[in-house]
Amino acid sequence: MESFISAENTNQPNPTPFPLFPPGIPIPPTARENAVTATAAKIPTPFLLIPKPEPVEECSTPIPIPTATATANNEDIKPIFHSGPHRETLTAPTPPSATSSDQNDSENALYDEFNRVSQLFRMAFGPGMQQLEASPQNEFSNDTVLDPNSGAIVPVPPPQQHGGYGNGNDAGGGEGSSSNGGNMSLAKRSIRSKDLVRVKDLTIKDMRHFREVVRRTRMIYDSLRVLATAEEERKLMMADWKKARGDLRASNLMKTCGLWLNRDKRIVGAIPGVCIGDVFLYRMELCIVGLHGQTQAGIDYLPASLSSNGEPIATSVIVSGGYEDDMDEGDVIIYSGHGGQDKHYKQVFHQKLEGGNLALERSMYYGIEVRVIRGLQCEGTVNATGKVYVYDGLYRIIDCWFDVGKSGFGVYKYKLFRIDGQPKMGSAVLKEAGMLKRDPLCFKPMCCLSLDISQRREPVGVRLFNDIDKNRDPLCYEYLPKTNFPAFVFHQTGNGTGCQCVNGCFEGCFCVMKNGGEFAYNQSGILLRGKPVIFECGPFCRCSPNCQNRVTQKGLKSRLEVFRSRETGWGVRSLDLIQAGAFICEYTGVVVTRQQAQILTMNGDALIYPNRFTDRWAEWGDVSLINPSYVRPSFPSIPPLDFALDVSRMRNVACYMSHSSSPNVLVQFVLYDHNNLMFPHLMLFAMETIPPMRELSLDYGVTDEWTGKLAICN
Repeated sequence: MESFISAENTNQPNPTPFPLFPPGIPIPPTARENAVTATAAKIPTPFLLIPKPEPVEECSTPIPIPTATATANNEDIKPIFHSGPHRETLTAPTPPSATSSDQNDSENALYDEFNRVSQLFRMAFGPGMQQLEASPQNEFSNDTVLDPNSGAIVPVPPPQQHGGYGNGNDAGGGEGSSSNGGNMSLAKRSIRSKDLVRVKDLTIKDMRHFREVVRRTRMIYDSLRVLATAEEERKLMMADWKKARGDLRASNLMKTCGLWLNRDKRIVGAIPGVCIGDVFLYRMELCIVGLHGQTQAGIDYLPASLSSNGEPIATSVIVSGGYEDDMDEGDVIIYSGHGGQDKHYKQVFHQKLEGGNLALERSMYYGIEVRVIRGLQCEGTVNATGKVYVYDGLYRIIDCWFDVGKSGFGVYKYKLFRIDGQPKMGSAVLKEAGMLKRDPLCFKPMCCLSLDISQRREPVGVRLFNDIDKNRDPLCYEYLPKTNFPAFVFHQTGNGTGCQCVNGCFEGCFCVMKNGGEFAYNQSGILLRGKPVIFECGPFCRCSPNCQNRVTQKGLKSRLEVFRSRETGWGVRSLDLIQAGAFICEYTGVVVTRQQAQILTMNGDALIYPNRFTDRWAEWGDVSLINPSYVRPSFPSIPPLDFALDVSRMRNVACYMSHSSSPNVLVQFVLYDHNNLMFPHLMLFAMETIPPMRELSLDYGVTDEWTGKLAICN
């Protein structure tokens, strides 16, 4: 871990700040050009990390920054390195008025925070993981003092001097610790830190770990939000009740329990575990993962009152077209400062160079990159605005000026350039997916092998695309929209029994009681929590086809595409945004018994074994970190499954989904056309919000005694 007194201007004891011009006075072109030239000369060269294989998921890569120039007094001094990723803390030179105790407090607060957060979530999400140990290569005494004007690396005491970072108890660098082992109070834990840090040197293992931390945190949030929405729906049906927003309730619960990420350090640059192209349905999700800390403002920054040098620093911006003077060309953005608008979002007076506006100018001067999140209108969203937020990567601010806006009032404008070497922008992918939905042949029409491999057996078409080779294998199989069960399975249909709900099922009806007395889905068809098996209303129920308890039997809704991938062979992605908890499709095949499966494996294994799928369903709706008394659902129970799905001749789109140990799709057993617990349907639901064109993946499980190997169709 390295601590920089300043990311730039390392040879100046007290760097002269770029002139802060008052509102109404344009920045002189000469001064602006000098600042841009000085900043551009120090822009770091980005580097790429190997993406996550099978399926490949392009994560945002930390951008390297220039190292501080060592002076003659400290060029032999090396930083302390700890195992795993580390951070650079960006601070300005200590003001002359600061006391020595302030300096000591600042030095004592610098420790490997990411290792601590890493271990905290490893204990929370993976009880079997071993504790991470620090192995510093060099040790410094607390009395070591380097030249404060050199901009050299400040030595950091070993983590043990701060109570350790492996127990996850002091989330604030010692702030709020108590005598009961250093546990920090919830009020202290929710306070954002003033430390600016940049994450660097992430290994592939680190990237995968932090990706999993972010995924599970978002899954907790989505589960809470869906459950809160279902509670709201029940109250609205019972009485005149003022509707509350489920996204706010979920975020407040997580904040109270200290589950917000990156609160105790303000990260400059990429957020570990957040990939370029990730889509967020609500602004509160951005706050939970630490991507953008403001619930309403478009500029997130460290205020001057908290900054060590008294100057604000911007860390992220949201580009959503809220200002009429904005211009967005993808890689180049002309971003308008904030302020000067009325409640109708019209410019009514001049903007001032303060707050976020000043922070953007300071970030330009110091060469500090900012994260860009775009707010876009998207079809099929659940929020009231119909807008989603897409993370598009890191940009550098190369220019700023004061100009007269379209409304005739003064507006501060900033020119942002996207840093090269990053994955494709998520907003561009969303636009391409929208174009494909309107015209499936608008992009490489010769590579589109079929507009619908299901041949209208699905409610929506399933596209086949291959721009890599001449393989056409998916066209060689008969498409099977529903699982083909043997006739004897339907002998246990319950003798024609079903619910008698004419106008729709209600709590307490026959089918709801089979599910443990609660609906399995909300009114939008989103899975509330995973269960061993779900009973949907069937052919003998009197409820309408639009019943809340009929979801998976209606078939495919998202426009899926089977595509050729260099990493995974054949894969599956969606042209639509898939919400967390939403039904995707059924995993179909021809059901064969154990004895039949043993015969078929002699001629090559093309079987899928339902008992091998891991119980990922238990993760969806698991709120044990919020409610310690939460118990994993065990009712309705299901016996061990003793059949396989033969996909050697007949299959559907699900058979081409790739295997992953960190999947975004889960398998949920469902019964609706029969009541034989030995032969449920394999229904697939989204474990997270899946952006368009991102590959879908399943956890096919481990080997068993049948064949001794993992059977993946493709």
